[in-house]
Amino acid sequence: MLNPEKLLLENRAWSEDVISRDPHFFENLAKEQTPEFLWIGCSDSRVPAETVVNAQPGEVFVHRNIANQVINTDFNCLSVLQYAIEVLHVKHIIVCGHYGCGGVKAALEKQKSGLVITNKWLMHIKDLYRLHQDDLIALNPDKMLDRLIELNIIEQVYRLAHTSIIQFAWKHGHKPTIHGWVYGLENGLLHELIKLDENSPINKIYQHAD
Repeated sequence: MLNPEKLLLENRAWSEDVISRDPHFFENLAKEQTPEFLWIGCSDSRVPAETVVNAQPGEVFVHRNIANQVINTDFNCLSVLQYAIEVLHVKHIIVCGHYGCGGVKAALEKQKSGLVITNKWLMHIKDLYRLHQDDLIALNPDKMLDRLIELNIIEQVYRLAHTSIIQFAWKHGHKPTIHGWVYGLENGLLHELIKLDENSPINKIYQHAD
């Protein structure tokens, strides 16, 4: 069973193993980070970004929150996005959700009185359910959850494309591609649901004038 002391010991063992294979690994890593990917994922402990794509430290810039959402009033997420685009110049942004997402499942239930802040966060997914309710209720419960998880990922990709940060980058020479991926807990595989780039049409009501 893991405990803080065990984690510290595992860290030391990992560090020693890395150095034994590449004595200059941490020395080189400390100089700078040059990731080509920004990963916006779910906080679920079963979906660690670098692990599921077999990436090395320094290759993926990561932001995670409950149900992998991009909310226009979330300055944490937006500051990560801005830094990734304007400073790190990432080439790809990946929104990765996963089947069996507890956040999306909770959004389909009544709000819990003890989770006041979490309720507010999940309200965006409740809104998404309401907009697609007619199609979703025609599915059996498991399929409905899976489909809402997919719709949530797709919606976050569009929300990214609607930001001034992305549109400015697309207009001024930096052309990051936005991907929507879903991860299967039962098999460890990723599947792409949607991809947008600078040539993708954006509804004019979301376009920025300058």
